[in-house]
Amino acid sequence: MSTDCQRWLWEQLGQKCVTNLKKNGFDASLADTTDQARDIVMALTADCESFGFGGSATVRGLGLVEVFRQMGKTVHDHWQAGLTKEQDLAIRLAQGRCDCFLCSANAVALTGEIVNVDGIGNRTAAMSFGPAKVIIVAGMNKVTADLASALARIREVAAPLRAKSLNMATPCAETGICTDCHAPQRICRITTILHRRPSLTEVAVVLVNTPLGF
Repeated sequence: MSTDCQRWLWEQLGQKCVTNLKKNGFDASLADTTDQARDIVMALTADCESFGFGGSATVRGLGLVEVFRQMGKTVHDHWQAGLTKEQDLAIRLAQGRCDCFLCSANAVALTGEIVNVDGIGNRTAAMSFGPAKVIIVAGMNKVTADLASALARIREVAAPLRAKSLNMATPCAETGICTDCHAPQRICRITTILHRRPSLTEVAVVLVNTPLGF
């Protein structure tokens, strides 16, 4: 399939997904490029002073951690090098009380649901309650036809790739296949589905017409 055809298909699916996300109460938009996605995020966060970042390769790929630090904003980032266990925990807790929490999603259903699986839970907790505003950035490679296929994508694609990228000692990081394991380093421990926007939290979803993250 040519790149142009793939982009056309994702444009059609992305617009439908945005429509359904809006029906479910989310502020949703489709960006054509990562630069446009960054501009949308900056506009959405103009009134924010403190930011939390989940463990997202997608969001970090937009360079937002560096942008907000250069602006003098407070950034809660547990991916900083050299943190002690206590510092890491304190940062994860602070992410849940910031002005804006930024993360990605493991899967977004075309029908308007957002699905995530965590190992610790700071991301899934912050996405539903705590921060005043949540912004989810996801490449169109994470959009699936429905809720069932979103859950399947996590098991079959996102989880093995993420475990491999983190060098986890799990069966899926060795074979690429989920076995619903009991490995101590298992990263799939908490599953959340945002069927509708949480009542007390502003949630914006920025889909990007390019493959991003796992």
